Amino acid sequence: MPVTPVQYSLKPPKSKSKYNGNGSDNTVYSVETLIRAMLKKHHTPLMIIRRSILEKQYKRFRKHLPDVTPFYAIKANSHPKIIKTFIKFGSGFDVASGAEMKRVLELGAAPSKIIFANTIKTPEDITFARRHKVKLMTFDNEPELYKIAKYYPGAHVLVRIKVANIGSIVELSLKFGVDPDQAFFLLRKAKALGLSPVGVSFHVGSQSTNVENYLQALEISAGILKEAKEKGLQLKIVDIGGGFPIQHFDNEIGVNFERMASQIRRVIKTLFDKNIKFIAEPGRFLVGPAGILVTQVIGRTFRNNKNYYYLNDGVYADFSGMIFDHCRYEFKTLRRGQKFLSALAGPTCDSFDTLSDNCEIAELYVGDSVYVKNIGAYSCASATAGFNGFPPAKIVMV
Repeated sequence: MPVTPVQYSLKPPKSKSKYNGNGSDNTVYSVETLIRAMLKKHHTPLMIIRRSILEKQYKRFRKHLPDVTPFYAIKANSHPKIIKTFIKFGSGFDVASGAEMKRVLELGAAPSKIIFANTIKTPEDITFARRHKVKLMTFDNEPELYKIAKYYPGAHVLVRIKVANIGSIVELSLKFGVDPDQAFFLLRKAKALGLSPVGVSFHVGSQSTNVENYLQALEISAGILKEAKEKGLQLKIVDIGGGFPIQHFDNEIGVNFERMASQIRRVIKTLFDKNIKFIAEPGRFLVGPAGILVTQVIGRTFRNNKNYYYLNDGVYADFSGMIFDHCRYEFKTLRRGQKFLSALAGPTCDSFDTLSDNCEIAELYVGDSVYVKNIGAYSCASATAGFNGFPPAKIVMV
C-alpha cells in the first residue's frame, strides 16, 4: 500500500528511553543510552569506538585461536587510540606501507611485532623497514625478491600463495598470490639472493563465511612446508591472513566465528608440527563491532511514495564501506513509533550518495538521530575528507 504523506510539524514529539544495562554490552538500551550521552557532548556525525568491545574481540580471538598470534591490520581503522589499545593488549600489526609502519612505530609498537604484508613495496618503504628493523614481509613474485634483496639484505620473507576466496565479500586472490606449485621455487630463490625465507602466507578474502577457504589453504600450506623440509629448507611461520567475519545485522545468520575457529584449530593440530608459529591479520573482526556511527537528519521530504531523509554523513565519508567494502548496514533510530518504508541519503549533491531506498524506520524529524552499529572497520578509514565540504565523523573512544 502507498505510504500516506506525513504532516510536517514544527516540533517533533518527545520520546522516552529506558536503560537496562551498564553501557558496556550491546543491548539496545545500553547502546542508545551511550549515544544519548555522547550527543550531549559532541556534534554529529560521530563515530563512537568502544574500548570494551575491542578488548572483547581481542580476547575472543585469542581464546578460540590460542595458537595463532593476531597482527591487527591497521588499514581497517588506524586511529591512534585504537592502535595504542592493541599495543597494550600485546597484539602485532599488519601494515601495508611505510606510512602505516611509521604510524605504529611512533605509537610504540615493537619492530618485531610488525609484518609488512604488502607483496608489492616501494624501494623507499623497504629501506624504511630496514632502517627501523622491521624484518618480516611478504612477497609473491620473483622481481619483488630482487627488489627486497637490493634494499633489505637478510630480510625475513613469507611467500604469499593464491588460495580460494569462495564466499568472501571482498576477493583478494584476484590481485595477490602466486600459484602454490611455484611457492617453493620462489622460497629457494629468496635464499639464493641472501634473504631469509621463513614461511607461507595466504588470505581467503575479506568477510569470509566459508571456512573451507581456510581449511584448503592450510592443507596447501602444509604441503609447501613439507616439500621445503624435504629439500633442506626449514620454514617456521604460517600466516593465515584475515577475513574473519562479523555480524553487521542483529539477526544475521551464517556468521559463526567460534565454529570456524574450532575447525581451523583442528586442522592446524593435525597437519603441522608443534614448532610452527601461526600468525593472522584480523582487521574487521577486531575493530568492526566496536564502532557505532551516529548521524542526524538534516532534511526530509516525501519522494517516490516514501519518506526521504537526508543525513549529515554519506558514502563519501563514513559510509564509504558501502562502496569500497561492499558492506550493508542496519539503520536504527532513537525514535520509536510506527515504521514506514523510507529512503536515506547522504548530504552531498551527488545522487550516488544514497544509503538505502527501502529501510523500515519510524517517522523522523530534522535533528533526529540515525545510527549504525558494527561499523568500526573500513568506514572512516576509507572516507574522503571534505568532499563537497562535508567532514567525516569525529572519532571518540569510550
